[in-house]
Amino acid sequence: MHTSTRRLRAALLVVAGLVAATASLSALGSKEVPAAGVPAPANPRIRLATTTSTENSGLLDFILPVFEAKTGYKVEVVAVGTGASLKLGENGDADTVLVHARALEDAFVAAGYGVDRRDVMYNDFIIVGPKADPAGLAGAKDALDAFARLARAGAAFVSRGDKSGTHVMELDLWKKAGVAPAGAWYKEAGQGMEQVILMAEALQGYTLADRATWLAVKDKTTLAIGFEGDRVLFNPYGVIAVNPERWPGTNIEGATAFAEFLTSKEGRDLIASFKIGGEQLFFPSPAAK
Repeated sequence: MHTSTRRLRAALLVVAGLVAATASLSALGSKEVPAAGVPAPANPRIRLATTTSTENSGLLDFILPVFEAKTGYKVEVVAVGTGASLKLGENGDADTVLVHARALEDAFVAAGYGVDRRDVMYNDFIIVGPKADPAGLAGAKDALDAFARLARAGAAFVSRGDKSGTHVMELDLWKKAGVAPAGAWYKEAGQGMEQVILMAEALQGYTLADRATWLAVKDKTTLAIGFEGDRVLFNPYGVIAVNPERWPGTNIEGATAFAEFLTSKEGRDLIASFKIGGEQLFFPSPAAK
């Protein structure tokens, strides 16, 4: 498929996803019952827009019931990637966002859409691909060399193509590697992380993935980590409340309570204790001084 056609299809998928996400917010959320004696907040509904990695990994299913039982809030989750999550916030269709693309987050706050950004946690990005490693990533000296090797080999590479935090990181790495990815080997999916990993499996190709989703999905594939460990692959997450001055109907009290929980000792301990197969998926950011 021609690159421009793939990009158009990906854009249409993102728009469709935004429409569906907005429509589904009222239908989602945990059914956890608040602990005895916990008074219901005046507005108990919190609309959280977040990345596919926090949902695909199982992290939200792990921590939200604790938050809800402790506070009486009900969190309605839509997981669509960082770019689409921030768009929901811009449109007033979310109360808070939990995302991972610092440049986009800073722009969101600077434009007046978000307030009170807080560091929450981090993990890292990895390149996964066939165990045979046709692009020779095992010999790469750093992440940029790994991306250059992918382009030279012309090995199939599946891009998120959805303006997610992972997609933003991928495009930045191609640029820094001096590569303009194009051609039959470069596939733009317009899909979430789990679906992209499974597409890479079907093509026996490569993709850039966040480690949390990879750990949750890897047993469904024959792929392996082809490159990891470069500091440029650091992947921090932040939580941002949607600005109530721009959207007076937003639940700023609930958004603030959620941010305070995530960054509290209890929230940080929960994040640190979440593991799959004995491996920690996310690391809490240091407590604010």
